[in-house]
Amino acid sequence: MVSKSYKAKEFFLVGALAFATTMHPGLLSAETAGRTLLGTISAQSGSRIPAAALALKNSSNGETRSLSAKPDGTYKVPNLAPGTYEVLISAPGFLTAQGTVLVTADADQVANFVLQPVAPAQSRVVEGGSSTVRGVVNSANVSDLPLNGRSASDVAAFEPGVTTARTQTVGQAQRGFGTQMTISGARPRQNDSKLDGISVNDYANGPPGSALGVNLGVDAVEQFSVLTSNYPAQYGRSSGGIISALTRSGTSEFHGDVYEFLRNSAFDARNFFDIKKPPFRRNQFGVSLGGPLWKDHTFIFGDYEGLRQSLGITQLDTVPTAAARAGTLSSGPVLVNSNVLRFLNAFYPLPNGPLLSADTGIFTFADQQVTPENYFTTKLDHRLSDHDALNGTYMFDSSKVSQPDELNNKRTGYQAQRQLVTIGETHTFSTHLINSARVGVYRVVASTGLTFPGGNAAAADPSYGTVPGENAAGVSVPGLTGFTGGLGVPSHYQFHWTSIQAYDDVSLVRGLHSWKFGFRAERIRDNILSDSDPGGVFSFNSLANLLGNVPFSLAAALPGAVSERGFRQTLLGAYVQEDWRWRPNLTINLGLRYETARVPSEVHNKLTVLRHITDATPHLGAPLFSNSTRRNFEPRVGFSWDPFSNGKAAVSGGFGIFDVLPLPYLIQFNELNSAPFFESANATTLPPSSYPGLAFASLTASSNTFRQAYFDFQQ
Repeated sequence: MVSKSYKAKEFFLVGALAFATTMHPGLLSAETAGRTLLGTISAQSGSRIPAAALALKNSSNGETRSLSAKPDGTYKVPNLAPGTYEVLISAPGFLTAQGTVLVTADADQVANFVLQPVAPAQSRVVEGGSSTVRGVVNSANVSDLPLNGRSASDVAAFEPGVTTARTQTVGQAQRGFGTQMTISGARPRQNDSKLDGISVNDYANGPPGSALGVNLGVDAVEQFSVLTSNYPAQYGRSSGGIISALTRSGTSEFHGDVYEFLRNSAFDARNFFDIKKPPFRRNQFGVSLGGPLWKDHTFIFGDYEGLRQSLGITQLDTVPTAAARAGTLSSGPVLVNSNVLRFLNAFYPLPNGPLLSADTGIFTFADQQVTPENYFTTKLDHRLSDHDALNGTYMFDSSKVSQPDELNNKRTGYQAQRQLVTIGETHTFSTHLINSARVGVYRVVASTGLTFPGGNAAAADPSYGTVPGENAAGVSVPGLTGFTGGLGVPSHYQFHWTSIQAYDDVSLVRGLHSWKFGFRAERIRDNILSDSDPGGVFSFNSLANLLGNVPFSLAAALPGAVSERGFRQTLLGAYVQEDWRWRPNLTINLGLRYETARVPSEVHNKLTVLRHITDATPHLGAPLFSNSTRRNFEPRVGFSWDPFSNGKAAVSGGFGIFDVLPLPYLIQFNELNSAPFFESANATTLPPSSYPGLAFASLTASSNTFRQAYFDFQQ
């Protein structure tokens, strides 16, 4: 068990930083509020213009800020909410200049202005002030990008250092439904995805996505950013990249869109293997609307998007020929077992395409993959006063997919439902001091391995079954398309993931120093229901062995051996970050983060641990392993240099340590299949014409020597 002294130390470390964040009178950033816009104002000759007047207006809600530049021609506007701002600059002897600046949620912005005597100037923005390597896309650009399927996550793939994982297969819920991406060489499940500052990673620590593998809501995105490396200390829970999106807010006037996108087989070519072009219809439609509920105080935005897809699927199967079923094989005659012949005639159709040999041929058929999906999000912003603002977001996404199995005996499917609720409050103590607090709950419910009646009634006939009360077992034969079993026989899983999160971030700007402090807490509830191989799977070494009923092995769960686990874990983190503008063209970034993850527990203490490889039996119960995250101090160091002091170039670099946290996804499947809480049988070298009983329980267990992993970035 974890010692009480360690628990006290763990909470003391996080609590001390949190106390300093909120209680010190001089220390009274957030990921979604409180960013700084800074830069210089100069003449066309390059000389600085002192005391120029600046006026900023938020393009969404009309909020304005005014200030004067310093005598050296520099300016700094702290605590700006993310969004697009119209900037007006005026100075005696110069014409008023105007420009547009995008303030992002994940870094301070640098905008250097040049005033010209004869024409308005445009802002020339070069990413400066931070060593973070990142890319930002605003709402207009997100909507205009040619995204096939209108998946917002695909925007990340346009950034340097981001690659879509080649191994991804839609429908493999065990790895999550979202688009798997590797960022700066890290594994896909080392990334952290955020929506309005709340982590939306799922039970597999994968990115958000529907059952179809898309992340709808393009029209609801105000800003999309990807941090690929060297991000500051306020970002944790990740050793890869940070993918962050902000939901659009309502504007000072009502604006909306109604849209529909259509794609169908009329625009597609026939696949080489298609006998005829399969039908395909995809309709994506929706409506968005935003505006004021109370002028200058309350704004609302809502977006609905529906997807209806019917995708034609052409399946090519390798099946036994009529000659093979009669026992006439190219290798010689075989006595066909009557039980096997009954099985083949029920579940393996005869070839309707070319023969591959005298024994096997091609069976092809066309059917439809049907996908309905509904996505909805709404955001409410309310200004309590000049010093306090509230915001809240609700997101709902429901989707399911059904399609024929490999041999058209039944339909299979998977489904997913996602919900997010966030509430945030921002308090401005002064123009230099702001506090942002937010809480959020993210919930994912997903199921995979679902089966539904199809065109073959035999799939629901238990007389073909091996395990009592179950339908036909699965069959695997080299050279034949595998039979996955009757209704309810394939392994199926249900995931119920809930993440409860709380954040508090403080930003303080004093002279050349910008300070950020904060802490986060997350409580994970990871409930999984697993039914692994309930009807069993037979393996045969060859077609001849199948026909003669000479099985090699049978693997199956013990009847009623449904495995249910409820994993729980708490994550705690705190940080301090300083951005020091040491010179007008050089900023130093210094930060330190402490982040710890408690050892996962199980609500009924159903845990199996093999402490030593020589142990005769595993240890039952907690703890799973010793906690190595107690030493998770993560320094972050970086710089950003404008070598020509003109805002046209930036050189940045940095170093940081980013820990890989031992989250439940690393152990959940191993624990699901661990004895004695789950038992299966595997009988091998079976005698001919036998359907063997369950032989012995397989034993799997976690190792308690869990070593801490971490990444360090240098650039």
